[in-house]
Amino acid sequence: MTETALTRLHDPARKGFASDNHAGIHPEVLQALATVNGGHVGAYGADPYTEALQDVVRHHFGEQAECFPVFNGTGANVVALSAMTDRWDAVICTATAHAHVDECGAPEKVAGVKMLPVPTPDGKLTPELVDREAHGFGFEHHAQPRVVTVTQSTELGTVYTPEQLRAVCEHAHGLGMTVHLDGARLANAAAALDLPLRALTTDVGVDVVSWGGTKNGLMGAEAVVVLTPEAVRQPRFVRKLSTQLASKMRFVSAQLLALHTGDLWLTAARRANAMAQRLAAGLAAVPGVTVTQLPDANAVFAVLPPGATARLQERWPFYVWNAATGEVRLMCSWDTTEEDVDGFVAALREQTVGAGR
Repeated sequence: MTETALTRLHDPARKGFASDNHAGIHPEVLQALATVNGGHVGAYGADPYTEALQDVVRHHFGEQAECFPVFNGTGANVVALSAMTDRWDAVICTATAHAHVDECGAPEKVAGVKMLPVPTPDGKLTPELVDREAHGFGFEHHAQPRVVTVTQSTELGTVYTPEQLRAVCEHAHGLGMTVHLDGARLANAAAALDLPLRALTTDVGVDVVSWGGTKNGLMGAEAVVVLTPEAVRQPRFVRKLSTQLASKMRFVSAQLLALHTGDLWLTAARRANAMAQRLAAGLAAVPGVTVTQLPDANAVFAVLPPGATARLQERWPFYVWNAATGEVRLMCSWDTTEEDVDGFVAALREQTVGAGR
């Protein structure tokens, strides 16, 4: 047997706050991948792990739920929105929605739907905001509003309450529309509110969920969860057409199983959220720093003193959110530690004190 040596090309001790996508795989998920390896099982989902995943999904979302594992979040959104719409339909979203801003136009180019963005102060839709674009029904010259998509937790780090989600869902359904939830960070929202997943989805009237896992400790595993069968058409064929059907699906399903069979998803999300709270508190105590929004989940937004951002980024990667104001976004992950947070705050304090000398 030929030995293959892989040289480590990064420093595993180096962490940052750029994205929860930067974190590695949770050790329990790595172990799950090793467990399901070896031997032959059916391809394209005809395996015992994908079958077992359906039971776990029904436990979290209800007996009517059906799960379609996919590779990534953009793929989940494209498959979901494709299955929920016709080519002449439109999707109402916030102006900051990931599906609108950060997916390279995939919902429009691949799913073939028009996105109708609505500016919001907190990243959340309301019935009144939905009404800004929910018009032109039956008018052949107008793209038909068919789906409202909400993000939980939002791109601005805020979290919808069940009451807020229910209001949007009831309003959309009253207009003959359906509701999609982009749940890339659904675990963080559920952890923040101390609620089960179905309380933020099934119980409030959401029809289809893009169920996230990669941002919460998985290698590359998401899923489309259909809660209302009447809201979609042929999701199995849509998934294949959208290049999201995994041949060796057991390795995608095994990750989702490892995360959601027990409470690992909740433990991981709670840690990320707790570290965001600790980070926000630490930043607020540094002179010259303004925390622009208290974190609901695992994102912290703050304005740092001029010059501090570039120097800190040399050691702690993170993104500038608004270059004009100096606002930055800091994301905490399942593997963020108190030492990581305190080290960043200490470095910022040192920069701030040094700048004031």
